Amino acid sequence: MSFTSLRALSSRAIKISHANNAAFRISRTYTTASNPAKFATIDESPRAQKQMTFGRELSAASLHAHGELRYDWKKEEIEAIYHAPIMELLYHGANVHRLNFDPLAVQQCTLLSIKTGGCSEDCKYCPQSSRYSTSVKAQKMLDTDEVLNAARAAKAAGSTRFCMGAAWRDLAGRKSNFKKIVGFVKEIRAMDMEVCCTLGMLNDDQASQLKEAGLTAYNHNLDTSREYYPKIITTRSYDERLETISKVREAGISVCSGGIIGLGETEVDRV
Repeated sequence: MSFTSLRALSSRAIKISHANNAAFRISRTYTTASNPAKFATIDESPRAQKQMTFGRELSAASLHAHGELRYDWKKEEIEAIYHAPIMELLYHGANVHRLNFDPLAVQQCTLLSIKTGGCSEDCKYCPQSSRYSTSVKAQKMLDTDEVLNAARAAKAAGSTRFCMGAAWRDLAGRKSNFKKIVGFVKEIRAMDMEVCCTLGMLNDDQASQLKEAGLTAYNHNLDTSREYYPKIITTRSYDERLETISKVREAGISVCSGGIIGLGETEVDRV
């Protein structure tokens, strides 16, 4: 059965048309169950109602933000999002997504570990650390042909972004390897692909060189809260991570930074 046929059978048809500003104007048609109460339980507690109200306000605000990013989030707002019902978050998130992207498109990315194992850091969640006994063995950095052939294969398989990761603390004392990586970025960009890297901590010059080579994005995770960080990693500080993120941003490279849920942190740490 074709995608069009499947969508036609859906009980919820979504009609999408492009507005002049490339945002999406959405109208929805719903089918109504004969007895909705049989299919849903509504939490009518004051807390749940407050969360849902905030979620709707947040979604409405995002619909009129015209792509503007906020950097002035209050802790109470973040807490409200964190505690909001998952279906509310999915609904409002989908609205924001449709305003900025084609809802039927998916970007395929390929990630390659160009240097695996033997990392000097002591991240307690990572099997690539040399401080723990794991099945991951230390390897040398892949050579040029291995990396570029992997990128070509990724492009042939439909990927439009190619990401390279290396298991080490930073690039100090790795001038030869860094020079190769800069070359990888240039070569892969020439294949008409986006390129991202995660190479540990950077200095200003390294960030600038990656930008000039055509790097699309740089991944540098914060992992958890500042307060909980020392319980997970002791070989570097939280501020060192923030410094690299600032250097990458100042160089004009898009920053990708995430965290890990389930390291023993509290809900306060997550917010």
